[in-house]
Order: sequence, then C-alpha cells, then structure tokens
Amino acid sequence: MSLRAAVVDRADALACDLDLNHVKEWLAEVPGRKAAGYLPVYAPRELIAAVGMLPVGVHGGGDRLEIIKGDACYQSYICHLPRSVVELLLAGRLDCLSAVLFPSTCDVIRNLSGIWKLQKPGTYVRYLDLPQVLDPSIGVPFWTMEMEHVLGELAELAGCEDPKGGLRQAIADYNAVRERLQVLYAHRRDRPWDIPTAELYLLMRALESLPAQTWMDLSADYLSAIEQEPGRPRDNCRVVLTGAFCEQPPLGLLKTIERAGCYIVDDDLLQGNRMLQGPVSTDGDPVQALAEAFIYTSVKNSVIYEDDPDGKRNLMKTRVEAARADGIVFAAPSFCDPALLDRPMLRAGAEAAGIPCIAFKYAENTGQFQPFREQAGTFSDSIKLWGAG
Repeated sequence: MSLRAAVVDRADALACDLDLNHVKEWLAEVPGRKAAGYLPVYAPRELIAAVGMLPVGVHGGGDRLEIIKGDACYQSYICHLPRSVVELLLAGRLDCLSAVLFPSTCDVIRNLSGIWKLQKPGTYVRYLDLPQVLDPSIGVPFWTMEMEHVLGELAELAGCEDPKGGLRQAIADYNAVRERLQVLYAHRRDRPWDIPTAELYLLMRALESLPAQTWMDLSADYLSAIEQEPGRPRDNCRVVLTGAFCEQPPLGLLKTIERAGCYIVDDDLLQGNRMLQGPVSTDGDPVQALAEAFIYTSVKNSVIYEDDPDGKRNLMKTRVEAARADGIVFAAPSFCDPALLDRPMLRAGAEAAGIPCIAFKYAENTGQFQPFREQAGTFSDSIKLWGAG
C-alpha cells in the first residue's frame, strides 16, 4: 500500500468510527484520561486540550446509521444532524465523552444540549454563547469571561492544576495546525488535481478526533505522499463550495461533484477547523488572546451576525476572486436555517457580480448522487462553453 493510500485509509477509518473506538484506545493508554466532545460549528478546542482532555468533534452517523429513536426526539422539519447525534447518544456510542460543548450555532443545537443533559445527567454539558457583536470593546471581554468559566470547569473535571499553562501550549499546538491547514488549502487551490477534496475532507475529519501533534504527523505524511504521487490535471472548472459548514455532506457527494468536472478549490466544510484565520498570540493572558483572535480574525460565516448589509452581498465575490474560481456551488443541508437564510443574499451578490451559480440541498445520509452529478456536470460544461461571466 502506498503512503498516500495508508494516510487516506487511516483518516477514513477515523471518520467512520461511530463507536469512537480510537478515542477509547487513547483513553485506555493512560489511566484517568478524559475526552470532551463539541458540536459544530466552532468551539475553542484549545480549552479542552489545555486541561489534558482529548477534543472530539461530534457529527452524525451519515449513511452508516439507521435513525429510529432520534426521530422521536425531533420534528421532521429540522436538519438530519441532531436526530443522528441523538441516535448515537441513546445507543451508548458516545458514553466515552466526559464533557460536551454546544456552540450557539442555531436553536437546534441549543436544544440538543438540553436533550443531552436529560439523557446523560452525569456528563458535563455546556452551552457556548459565542459573541455575536464583533466590536472588540464588547466582544473581547464577553468571550474572555465565557471561556474563563469553561476553562475553570473543565480543569476541575480533569483535575488539572495549571489550565492556563496548558492553554498556552494548546494555543501553540493549534497554531501549527492552522498553519498546516493553510498549506493544504493553498495547495488544493493551486493544484486541485493533486488533492481531491474527498481526501482533504477526510484529513480534516481526522483532526476532529486526534491530538494536535498526532494529526500534524499524519498531515505531514500526506504532504509527502502528494509530492511522490502528483495527480494529472483535467479539464475541470473551478468552483467554491459553500453552505456545508455544519451538517456535513456525504463523502460520495464531494466525489460526485469533482467527478462531474468541478474542482472544488475553496469550501466551508468543517468550518470550525479554520474559524480563526491567523495565529493566536502566546503572550500575555492566553484566554484573552484566544478571545481577541476570534473577534479580530474569525472567518465570515452564517453563524455570526454581520451588521454591514454589503458584507453578505460581496462575500462570495471576494472568495471567488481569492480562489480564482469560475463559479459557486451552494450546497446546504435541508432545513439548515443559517445556511438557507443567508443563501439569497450571497447568491444575489454573486449573480450581480456575474458569477455562475448552482444550488441544491442534501442530508448527511443522502445516498443517491446521480441528480447532483447531472447538475454539476451541466454546470461545468456551461462554464467551459460560455465562460464564467
């Protein structure tokens, strides 16, 4: 087996591990270890790692899980993710998590925190009220105070005596992760035939459940592998994929879009991994440094309020230009309020700038990809025939 295949297989095994066996193995290596989960879109994993706990991204079961009990907890007109997560929860598959953080992504995830408290009363459950006002005079002290509380509570749970010392190290570790992700995304943008989006996605999913340094080693192997095994360019158009920041699309859907003739050169998949766009300072108070990084550098997205009406209208034009893309694929989960409420503004701005667009909805357990293939293929052909604007 080639190095590239070995890395991708390892990442795929982590993404498909619904029982979190790899987390249980990490816990068993050292008695007393603990793991903490977090829901999409963004939670400061540095707080979890600072107290010696393993950060674990909690996603749904995709098409590998039959939903029965989860449907009884939620109405039919919401996204698939919470029902899938509840199914995993009630089956005991997430019992190895000693704590779970629920960011203020939407009302559904807020309510999911309440269900978790009722079903697992022994688990530390914390709703994270992310700042919605990015004015530094308001947002920085608010988010600093919020994270101080969470860090203190996690430290007590983990028995950590120096959480701020651990936080400085965790910030340095995840600064390296963010820099590596920038390298991977830049390579995919410049040479998308070398890094298929499905492989990059699996690598990011691995980051959701590995210690930072372990993932750095895995991603270094992947970068070495693509140098040894470069891809062959194809006559594909270049697209930005947006709207998939929370409930994740099936891996087959990402493969289908690219097989249909569309190189994905920018995306918002697993947005929390790249929420902070620059390094976090390791000087001074680490909690405040993390808060300032969020206020000053967080990527524009649908789960943070923006008071500039032109911000939404111009966002896609800016992203398309940065990625040197030919068009946009608006892909959002069915019933995803943040994505679908933003889509009309984003698309109107893109079309006003002359950028070709297509749009569709999916669920994490979508199994039929032929309609998406036909739509993406037609989109790619139209760009090749008539240009991007």
